Amino acid sequence: MNQSHILEILSSLQALVTESHIVYTSGKHGSSYINKDALYPHSAETSQLCRLFAEYFAQDAIDIVIAPALGGIILSQWTAHHLSQLHKREVLALYAEKIEGTKDFVIKRGYDKLLPGKNVLVLEDVLTTGGSVKKVIELVRTHGGNVAGLGVLCNRGGVTQEEVGSVPKLQALVSVSLEAWEPEHCPLCAQDIPINTNVGKGREFLEQKKKSY
Repeated sequence: MNQSHILEILSSLQALVTESHIVYTSGKHGSSYINKDALYPHSAETSQLCRLFAEYFAQDAIDIVIAPALGGIILSQWTAHHLSQLHKREVLALYAEKIEGTKDFVIKRGYDKLLPGKNVLVLEDVLTTGGSVKKVIELVRTHGGNVAGLGVLCNRGGVTQEEVGSVPKLQALVSVSLEAWEPEHCPLCAQDIPINTNVGKGREFLEQKKKSY
């Protein structure tokens, strides 16, 4: 399955938003958005994409798949399921959680005890700067896991293997360059194009803007 086919799947589920006015998590503005939350309710399509991760990393003797919560849990489960079928042995699916009130992660629930000496595939849905998933990769290594690679649904920031902790392999199902601007330089704001409040951080941006008046 090539990138065009994957983009068709995302577009058909309205998981690819274009020609809009989006506020990203970084605070920057842009016209396009990968809405992974529109993908996850559709189990057949999610499974199909996770099968691609499993096939790409099939030769890496993966024991465990881990991803940051929340959406990453779904990717982790489906990919581990397909790897288990391919290898005819159990591949575990774990997740890392955000520490409340911070941008850091922790591996709890006894999952950290499963990592020592294991080959671990880390997954992420959308890669923008790589900051979040790099923290998960560092956690896996801290707990004795061997990071065999990183699989990404969409690499929208041109993030490299080195930028996320020098992982041996980085595989993105989709790599796109989505232009982004600081709010004060946003051409969409200059044209008074309404901000999309259904996806991204548009609603929060407008609420904060009201408070500043």
